[in-house]
Amino acid sequence: MLGPYKLRSALALVALLLGTAASIAPPLLAKLAIDKGIGSSHHRDSTVLVLAAVAFLGAAVLVWVMTYAQTYLVGWVGQRALADLRIRIFAHLQSLSIGFYESRPAGVLISRMTNDVEALDELVTDSVVTLFQSGLTLLGTVVILLLLDVKLALLTFVALLPMAAGSVWFRIASTSAFRRTRETIGAITGYLQESLSGVRVVRSFGQEPRHEAQFAALNRDNREANMTTVRLNAAYFPVVELLSGLAIAAIVLYGGDQAISGHITAGTVVAFVAALANLFEPIQQLSQLYATYQSGMAALEKIFGLLDERPDLEDRPDATPLGRIAGEIAFQDVTFAYPRRRGAPATAEDSQAAELALDHVDLHVPPGQTLALVGATGAGKSTIAKLVARFYDPTSGHVLVDGRDLRDVTSASLRSQMGIVPQEAFLFSGTVAENIAFGRPGAEQAQIREAARAVGAEEFIAELEQGYDTEIGERGVQLSSGQRQLVAFARALVADPRILILDEATSSVDLHTEHRIEEGLRRLLAGRTAIVIAHRLSTIRNAGSIVVVEHGRVVERGTHAELMAAGGSYARMHRDWTDEAAA
Repeated sequence: MLGPYKLRSALALVALLLGTAASIAPPLLAKLAIDKGIGSSHHRDSTVLVLAAVAFLGAAVLVWVMTYAQTYLVGWVGQRALADLRIRIFAHLQSLSIGFYESRPAGVLISRMTNDVEALDELVTDSVVTLFQSGLTLLGTVVILLLLDVKLALLTFVALLPMAAGSVWFRIASTSAFRRTRETIGAITGYLQESLSGVRVVRSFGQEPRHEAQFAALNRDNREANMTTVRLNAAYFPVVELLSGLAIAAIVLYGGDQAISGHITAGTVVAFVAALANLFEPIQQLSQLYATYQSGMAALEKIFGLLDERPDLEDRPDATPLGRIAGEIAFQDVTFAYPRRRGAPATAEDSQAAELALDHVDLHVPPGQTLALVGATGAGKSTIAKLVARFYDPTSGHVLVDGRDLRDVTSASLRSQMGIVPQEAFLFSGTVAENIAFGRPGAEQAQIREAARAVGAEEFIAELEQGYDTEIGERGVQLSSGQRQLVAFARALVADPRILILDEATSSVDLHTEHRIEEGLRRLLAGRTAIVIAHRLSTIRNAGSIVVVEHGRVVERGTHAELMAAGGSYARMHRDWTDEAAA
């Protein structure tokens, strides 16, 4: 992550080294000032005292300048590295397969990019500096203590042994605790996102108390996880303070006795006590850093776990772009079963044929023809559409476009020539015009208006306060479900796809509106290969071919007239639909 910023990282390290060296110099300067500058009346040298004072000032100025430099440079590099990481996570999420999102709560993924990256912020921008600075200060202070007096230094190191044992205990105990805090905050974010997205359902069923109770339970889990880390910190850090005080007391007692006996100078004792602050303070900082480190590493574990996810579908190394297509689609003995969700227990039914979404399906759609898929919910209609869009690969068999297996072409070249209008039109926050032009960002205003006019959306758009420039809110909440669907039709028309998939696209539109946009649908389908999935059979009467799907198998196919004459499943469905429409 720091690779692109080597120069500034190196400059920050140089500034840190110089600043650390200047910060540990005062104990040696104090010894010099006391022993040579103050000393006894026979060995007093005011010049040395002045030079020591000047050196103190120079060290302070150097610490100030170098601290500013390394703080700025580390912050500069750290913020860019974190920004790069967010982009990397977002780009990776864009590359993952549709199946990945069908088994992961969106809120947990959002938590990876928000809470977990924020947890890394302190680690990257502050803790890295503390790690190097405290580590170097500790190392430099050990050398200074040994130079001042070996016996006093060894006595100090003995006092550090209990502190080292406590640090090992803290490390072991805190690892799982901090990982648990990342899991609980991710659960809170996930539940919050889901609850806010489904607030209308919650409100309509009066389930606010239940949601509040469930959120309180998640919040309680998070609080307990954080309290575990609080208890660990409360048990560890005061012990470090106590051991520091005991060590200083022992040094003052023993070192003072040595100075009185004449074995060492008074300046050595003063310098030793001053240096001890540079010994114990870095230990405390490194101990506190470990708490931040554990939190950051737990977050990093979650982030890298996400980045390690591989798409279920990836273009083969030898995949070639699909040129301008005519739109011929063929299924050759296609069988498909949805992958078992990761983490779900395997069952005996997993291998049974009844679990297959598609079972040995053969289809052929000539270029420019509309294929209509009808059948009960769960029959496999949408699965056929997903295989055409290559959201999944067939378990066996082949899906071909213009005679080429979709596994042999790049996904981007396929989807750039495909338009999909789902059952529930998803619109983005922004204006009506921006949503219509979503699949073709460079579309001109005239093209946007023409597409809206063609599908019958212009009438309601003209009634909006700002017309095409009206902000429609997140998910298009300012529009009715039927209006959102009309915008989705216009969006597909502007993109000018060669293959169009309508997945129950008129289910959100009332019968009156459906009749009103039939002309727009004909305009949308003209000259394009289309797969239309519909429960309302009025939209598919003129399809070139109608296929009836039951339990993953094709049981009937033909034109509307042929299937009605056959008197089979399609004829029964059409009769039921006619009765419903009449009612």
